[in-house]
Amino acid sequence: MRVAIRLKLCRLIFCDIVKAYMVRINSKFTAVFKKSGKRYIGWVEEIPGANTQGKTLKEAKENLKEALDMILEANRAHTRQTHHAQHLIRTTISASL
Repeated sequence: MRVAIRLKLCRLIFCDIVKAYMVRINSKFTAVFKKSGKRYIGWVEEIPGANTQGKTLKEAKENLKEALDMILEANRAHTRQTHHAQHLIRTTISASL
């Protein structure tokens, strides 16, 4: 009985992980760029700390995508490390402005 429950729990967790990655793939954020001297600076309005710079607008966009990916993965890793032994309920939410 316990094995069956654990298998169901593992399947649910796996499904939530897959859903989380699907949400990640389809997520859209607002990137803002500003010319500052000879460089461009950029940040993501919705994610504090997601900011970068580049010599060109193209480079700044590429750097910002990488910074955003790193922040999202770091937040996920932090949650896994901090709450690894606890039973967490993972779900998706959406918001509109």
